[in-house]
Amino acid sequence: MYTQRYSSPNQAIPKIRPVFHFDQVSVDFGKIKALRSVQLSVLPKEILFVTGASGAGKSTLLNMMAGLVEPTSGKIHRLQDDSKFFVASVFQDLRLWQEKTCEQNMWISYDARLYDSREQFHKEMLELARVLGVYEHMNQKISDCNGGLKSKVAMIRALLSKPDALLADEPTAALDREASFRLFELLNHYNQKKGLTLVWATHNREMAKQFPGKVAHLDGGRLMYSGQACFI
Repeated sequence: MYTQRYSSPNQAIPKIRPVFHFDQVSVDFGKIKALRSVQLSVLPKEILFVTGASGAGKSTLLNMMAGLVEPTSGKIHRLQDDSKFFVASVFQDLRLWQEKTCEQNMWISYDARLYDSREQFHKEMLELARVLGVYEHMNQKISDCNGGLKSKVAMIRALLSKPDALLADEPTAALDREASFRLFELLNHYNQKKGLTLVWATHNREMAKQFPGKVAHLDGGRLMYSGQACFI
């Protein structure tokens, strides 16, 4: 759920309260140094592309944002730790119910506190399904779906939970170019119209350049660049 943000080790947390703030964060998994002295802030309503090759530290960074990994050294501040700010995640394992249909997996996100009625939820579900090309597969079991369709179902389920921020780890890995762009256009709409903070990890820097947002580029666990995508 990404620049004024690349900074010196002594940079203070920005005046606008960040959704995520990394203060000289390092993460070690045994002898593997997954992140090294990362200084980074993500502000509300921002779009941040986290780029880098496989093993650069992208997944570790997003896992830290989700609260699944803690620093070996340094500090991380997550807004959701001390407020009602809700962060949804779509990671590479997707966590879908294999023996349930696409629609049944989406219904898992229904929360009566977020919707006026089940009918309203269902209407929004169908709209998202049409936009992403899932509508014709609503009754198909997840176990019978290809990787691209599973990714779309996971993304729709996340959006139906009405998150304040969305973390997406390589969400287009199983999608073709057209489907990838359609997905980002949808997420950009949520950012522009609903204030969704979006953090999107990808190895595809060229795609990141074509959309509004910022980039944090990792290499060997180090933050090599943080700023506008056009300057990569």
